[in-house]
Amino acid sequence: MAIRLGNSCSNCENLTASNDCKLHGVHVTAGYTCDSFEMKAVLKNDPNCANCARFHGPTCANPQKAAPEMLCSHWAPNNNMA
Repeated sequence: MAIRLGNSCSNCENLTASNDCKLHGVHVTAGYTCDSFEMKAVLKNDPNCANCARFHGPTCANPQKAAPEMLCSHWAPNNNMA
């Protein structure tokens, strides 16, 4: 099975800073997908505790050690709800 990014609005170049779709003219969330998806040219590749969905949460694997700039094998991106 191939691993790939979904057609999530959070990865689409048509998403504005206010979470509106420039192409369809509607407000969207990260869970939305569509057939007009256009991948952003650059994705942020900075995995660390500060942008992990588990940071300071009940599923954090290392709650006593977790801190910005640290990384562990349980990292999950903040926009992981696609």
